[in-house]
Amino acid sequence: MFDKILIANRGEIACRVIETARDMGVRTVAVYSDADANSKHVAMADEAVHIGGPAPADSYLKGDVIIRAAQDVKAEAIHPGYGFLSENPGFVDAVEAAGLSFIGPSADAIRKMGLKDAAKVLMEKAGVPVVPGYHGSNQDADFLTAEADKIGYPVLIKAVAGGGGKGMRLVEAADAFADALASAQGEATTAFGNPDVLIEKYIQQPRHIEVQVFGDGTQAVHLFERDCSLQRRHQKVIEEAPAPGMTAEMRAAMGEAGVRAAEAIGYKGAGTVEFIVDGSGGLRPDGFWFMEMNTRLQVEHPVTELITGVDLVEWQLRVAAGESLPKQQDELTITGHAFEARLYAEDVQKGFLPATGTLTHLAFADGCRADSGVRSGDTISPWYDPMISKVIVHGSTRAVALSKLCRALEQTEVAGTVTNLAFLGALAAHEGFGRGEVDTGLIARDLEVLTAIGDLDAVQWIAAAQSALNLSNPSEDSGFTLWAPLLRAVQLSHGEYILDIWVKVLGPHAQHWQLGDSSHEVRFDGTVWRLDGRVLPNVASAGNRLTVFGGASRIFDQIDPLDRAGSAGGDTNVIEAPMPGLVKAVFADAGAKVKEGDRLAILEAMKMEHSLLAARDGVVAEVLAAAGDQVEAGAALVRLEEAES
Repeated sequence: MFDKILIANRGEIACRVIETARDMGVRTVAVYSDADANSKHVAMADEAVHIGGPAPADSYLKGDVIIRAAQDVKAEAIHPGYGFLSENPGFVDAVEAAGLSFIGPSADAIRKMGLKDAAKVLMEKAGVPVVPGYHGSNQDADFLTAEADKIGYPVLIKAVAGGGGKGMRLVEAADAFADALASAQGEATTAFGNPDVLIEKYIQQPRHIEVQVFGDGTQAVHLFERDCSLQRRHQKVIEEAPAPGMTAEMRAAMGEAGVRAAEAIGYKGAGTVEFIVDGSGGLRPDGFWFMEMNTRLQVEHPVTELITGVDLVEWQLRVAAGESLPKQQDELTITGHAFEARLYAEDVQKGFLPATGTLTHLAFADGCRADSGVRSGDTISPWYDPMISKVIVHGSTRAVALSKLCRALEQTEVAGTVTNLAFLGALAAHEGFGRGEVDTGLIARDLEVLTAIGDLDAVQWIAAAQSALNLSNPSEDSGFTLWAPLLRAVQLSHGEYILDIWVKVLGPHAQHWQLGDSSHEVRFDGTVWRLDGRVLPNVASAGNRLTVFGGASRIFDQIDPLDRAGSAGGDTNVIEAPMPGLVKAVFADAGAKVKEGDRLAILEAMKMEHSLLAARDGVVAEVLAAAGDQVEAGAALVRLEEAES
């Protein structure tokens, strides 16, 4: 076994590799860019090496710099993670030329699977079923049009060097083919520098089911399947293992096809053979076709680990170090069901635009596996993938596991950036998904419902206000003075909506809230606050911003009383107390001239002193309060009149 390895990656996958290496007694070396100097993976590793600027091209894609770093720290092997250089055969060649081991497949295997058209020809020779289509080198537009006619519409145009849905077009009729072809080729040229495309039959109710394979360079085994059909714009959102509705016959057929694919290229390490499946008539052994092979560890590998009990990273290290496969096919079994949801910093309401921000709070539910490369206080950078975490659960059955996923998503707490958490929760609760009726078009069909924003209710407003007023933690003497139950006020905004909120503290375990025209009483049951039996959700605060959790996180802002007082004074001649409090000082005298912004009084409230200012030039007509007065919110303190010209 290796003594020390370097991980040529960042974020969640770097942390994942470090965890297993640590358990195996293998020392780890992290690499980092300027943007990642204080990141989680750097903190976790035994050593860390700076490799360049924040842009991937200046750091994580600089293979020569990474190899030199590995040599300098005397690492014996490089683990590529996924993304960046993980499927770059030139990097593999350079690693091995430097006398280091590459923890992954050979450069030859990567090259054979790197282009979709060549890979499909190779798979056909190996007896792996492929989707009917044209995968040849003739890229003449008229020729491709004729091939599409032969295949029969609808057809899918795909860039041969593609990935992530780029260079892909669905064509449903012959008269739309020419424009779609030109568009796909143009996008493929921009994204990959290669305009070549392939054409294949479009499956009407497609499911994306992939097989996890593992080889030692000669022999391979499969670790069963994962269903990755829940996709948005060809990007996976929630994955599960095993696939719902899978039969023993089809599992055997798909597994054998995956093993044939791996052994045909002498595959070494972890890989995934992806299949497109016709789900229109149930899963059938003759209803799946090869799409592509990912010659690396997949993002969704944890669901396979949970149902098989196998640590795939440990297997990677062992096989790369020269050991044989840890288990044979007949030793591998499935136990239970697992789900993985990809939690991203992204603005769902703006078309899932990637988002940035500093995570002021980050917490995950007990009992779930959260593979994350960030912590509270870390920044989601614009330079890299905005993944916050993978939320992963396992249960004895699919129904149990799905229930655990729903609960884990409800209890996940993120503040400091917008996320897709509510979208994931809606997807996990989708009735069709719950029944196992999955296909790659599900999200697109129900996108409006899945991204809908529910109405705010009293529970969320009260939770935010309670936190703003520091009333969340009950104590025996909270809320009382010698003269009356404490009446307090706060003004919160959600988006452009502003609400005045009042609370009367009735004792340590009861509060009466007034939200505009509605009244509510909350009680503390010894553990949590409840409103009509409903638990008030957790809240995280950062400055004046309050994030209320519980499935769909809501963001509120506490409005500064000074802003409120100033705006009120701008519309009237009366300076009012913005909330109940003690008048500490009065600086106004009747008949005195004042200028806009002059301080007229000081009110002590909410453990703070608030200066009340003149909103305009004028003359003090009346002083209606004196130092030492206890006043209610809205009490008139000073009245102005126009100055004589």
